[in-house]
Amino acid sequence: MNEMLTLLLVWMVGVLLGVIFFGGLWWTVCKSVSSERPALWVFGSLLLRMGITLTGFYVVSGGQWQRLLLCLSGFIMARLAVTWRTRLALENPTRTAPEGHHAP
Repeated sequence: MNEMLTLLLVWMVGVLLGVIFFGGLWWTVCKSVSSERPALWVFGSLLLRMGITLTGFYVVSGGQWQRLLLCLSGFIMARLAVTWRTRLALENPTRTAPEGHHAP
């Protein structure tokens, strides 16, 4: 039971790392579009996101390839979730009020 809890925690950390990495990438792209120095945003974000992600993978794996693989699977699942969520934001950037409920 203790090993299952550890593996679940490893997977959840992988999901968290993926959300931080890919969510941070989305945030960086949005910020860099309107920035005067987009290269600084992109490069700084890359260093920060890679540092957090690689440190997280190193600490979570504990030298065991099974943990690393499980953490990577959570990371990839978070990538799919963030990609899906941001695609929805692109398809519907502003929500319009339903007919008949317009403000006076």
